[in-house]
Amino acid sequence: MGMSAAGGSKGGGRRRGGRGRGGKAVMSEINVTPFVDVMLVLLIIFMVAAPMMTVGVPIDLPETQAKALNAETQPITISVKSDGQVFLQETPIPVEEVAAKLEAIATTGYSERIFVRGDATSPYGVIADVMSRIQEAGFKNIGLVTQPKKGQ
Repeated sequence: MGMSAAGGSKGGGRRRGGRGRGGKAVMSEINVTPFVDVMLVLLIIFMVAAPMMTVGVPIDLPETQAKALNAETQPITISVKSDGQVFLQETPIPVEEVAAKLEAIATTGYSERIFVRGDATSPYGVIADVMSRIQEAGFKNIGLVTQPKKGQ
């Protein structure tokens, strides 16, 4: 009539093996798969969106055979849309205020590099007027921005 200490009875008593919650063991590892999935999705989103964030004024640039310049710093950009509207960086400004605004934002004085982006269908007179106003203000480092021809 003796009972054994090993617990040979069927029911009531302690369960062994650390499975005290409905037969499932407590997991002590972190599942990183959802984290990696989210990071890959964000990476793809930023890779697709980054080229669209470079310049805010949409302009159809003319194509030339010139090679791209090496740019260490961000230049000041003046854009002329096809309807003749002028933008300094991404802000619309009147043509008469181009020189005054450039003098106000130039960080290295009159040696600041200024790029003029003119739409391929914009009036030549507006682009020439903008460039002459920049030159009259004292800026000498002026460049026209174009796109390389397709197929090169």
